[in-house]
Parts: sequence; structure tokens; C-alpha cells
Amino acid sequence: MEPDAPARVEREPRDGLPQTIVSAEALASYASALAAGQGPVALDAERASGFRYSQRAYLIQVRRQGAGTALIDPIAVPDLTALAQAMQGVPWILHAASQDLPCLAELGLRPSALFDTELAGRILGRERVSLGALVESELGEILEKGHGATDWSVRPLSVAQLRYAALDVELLIELRDVLAAELAKAGKLAWAEQEFDALLDFTPRPRGEEPWRRTSGIHRIRKEQGLAVVRELWLARDRIAQREDIAPGRILPDASIVAAAAAMPASSDALGALPEFSGRGQTRRRADWWQAISTALAQPADQWPAAAAAAEGPPAPRTWASKNPEAAQRLERAREGLRLLSEELAIPVENLLTPEYARRICWEPPAELSPESIEQELRALGARPWQVELTAPILLESVLATK
Repeated sequence: MEPDAPARVEREPRDGLPQTIVSAEALASYASALAAGQGPVALDAERASGFRYSQRAYLIQVRRQGAGTALIDPIAVPDLTALAQAMQGVPWILHAASQDLPCLAELGLRPSALFDTELAGRILGRERVSLGALVESELGEILEKGHGATDWSVRPLSVAQLRYAALDVELLIELRDVLAAELAKAGKLAWAEQEFDALLDFTPRPRGEEPWRRTSGIHRIRKEQGLAVVRELWLARDRIAQREDIAPGRILPDASIVAAAAAMPASSDALGALPEFSGRGQTRRRADWWQAISTALAQPADQWPAAAAAAEGPPAPRTWASKNPEAAQRLERAREGLRLLSEELAIPVENLLTPEYARRICWEPPAELSPESIEQELRALGARPWQVELTAPILLESVLATK
């Protein structure tokens, strides 16, 4: 879970600090209590983002009325079958579910129904939707924060880390109850439920065919051979990071990759003379980096990457005015209409409709324009029924205005 602002007040979990479950026997005992509990289950997972290459869970927090809170170490107890069986058919409550669902699924934990408190806060138009902010605004409680960005893969975990983890599920059930009531009062509960249902099949977006193009600062590299250096260094770093399970940026920062591509060193010694590669850690891996650069330098020009990635979908909107003026006009009208609707309903524009969906329809509208064709296109893109109902008229009007 992402860290909130620094703590203002420290507090202990109401039932005391739960013991961390590190054995199959302890897990079976808690699973039995969990199955006998009442109501939904609050869950959270702690990963080691920024420290490890993988996105595996290093701690799982679970809470249910009648069972209390458990902190489960999936490294010590990798078989969570008992936990999965105890939660079968029980609704989950998570905060920012898309962050935790993939690592929970890796462990065989998949929800049949869920409530996402962060998403509920967005649909309610709350300005701040971190867990700490919502707990404070909706429940008047202050959570201890500040350990979310620590290395959860290190053992043993500190008491402070365990307290932080326990508090992340301490009030999720109460928060869910308050937010659900507010959604119902605002006439938005059905909309939120459609969003929650869509999360049940959530999978992270694929990295794409050229993930190296997302290297920070790559815009500084103008020459295609320089891009080849970026690509080969990125790929070498990724292989090492995956093999050693270390976050790529801890092995070689993006800034170092870009610096090498800008300098185009002609030898290993020249590479080592760059400030970004002179440290002890980079000296140890210099042979790997020089091999990657050598590979790029040896490639013929027809193997260098293109200056721009192959377009997937419409081009960047900033280019529309020159490439397709009518599409630019459609998008401008659509954005204004969506903005006004967003303000009226107090729902962020990006939650009202995924911006890419609007761009695709404005760039290439259906051949036969009608309310039905726009709705069909939105559904095919992945918009939920409530989004289709609210936004299809705006997109149709924007397209018709340029005909």
C-alpha cells in the first residue's frame, strides 16, 4: 500500500499487535476462525516495490469480525490454501485494489466480490483518497503511517512495520460501511458496484513490446544509435534485475543509461570515466554494461530502433490539430463536455470515462453514427454500463458537431 503523509499521532491496534503467522498450523487455526467470522474480509498486502524486481507479497494483513486481525508471512507459509478456502464466497474490502490483486492472485487468493475504498472515495468526489485521508475524513481517526516504502522483504520485520501493517486493515470494514452508505445516499452505489465488479478480472497492463522506451530522460537521445544503446543497457539491466530480484533502478538508474547513450563511450575505460559509472557498484558490473554498449555499437543501422515507437491507437493529442483538425475539434468538445459532467456529478474525469476511450472515438468515429454505434464502441473498449449511459451522448454530440 502506498504511504500517506507523516504520522501526527501514533496508536496501537485496538486488539493489540497481532502475532505474525509463520507456520501452517497457525494459519490453519486462524483460517478456522476466519471462516466462522461474520461479514466481509478486510485485506491488504505489502510488497517491496523499489527494492525487489518482483511484485510478490511479503506480508498479508487480514481482518474479519469475529476473527480479529492476522499478519501472515507468505514467505514462511507459501501455501495459503486454508486461507483461500476460508474466504471463499466472502466479499473482500481493499484500498486501491489494483495494486494488491495481482500479488494476491499469485498466492491463489482471488475475490468473488470486492469493495475498493479508494475507488469509492473517487466516485464520491473526495479530494484526498489515500487510506489515511479517508479514515480521517470519514471516521475521524488518524492512522500511523510512514513505513509503506520500507523494504518488506527483509526479515525480521520491525514492530513498527507490523504495527503499520495491522493498522492498514484495522478500520477498513468501518470505512467501507460509511462509504457504502454515502454512495447509496448520492445515488452512486450501483455505479461503484460496476467498477468493483470490473476489478474482479483485473490484470496489470502488459509492458508492451518496447518497455525500454519508458526510460526516464530518453527524450534527450536524438540519434537512433543512441537509442540502441539505451535499449541494450535497459535489456541487460532487466535480465540482471530479474535474475537477482532487485529493483532495476537500484542496479542502474535510468539517468545512468541516458548518460551512457549521450556520451557514446568507445571503450570500457571511457565508460568507467563517466561519473554515473565510476562508483563501486557500477565498477563491479562494468563488464555487463560495456557488453551491452558493445552490442549496440556493433549493430548495423537497419537494426537500430526507430526514433519514435510504433503508434498504438491515435497519436498524441498535441499533434491532432495538424494531422486531423476535425478530430482535434471533436476531442476539444468532448473534453469540455466530460469536464462539465465531471463537475456536475463530482466524479473525476478519468473515473467518469477512461481518457483513451474518448480519444479513440474522436480520432476515428464509427462509420455509421448513432447513439447505438457510440455505445457499442464504448462497450467494446471496456467502458462500464453506467459510463456508457452518461458519456455516450457527449461523444455523439462532439462527433456530430464536426459533420
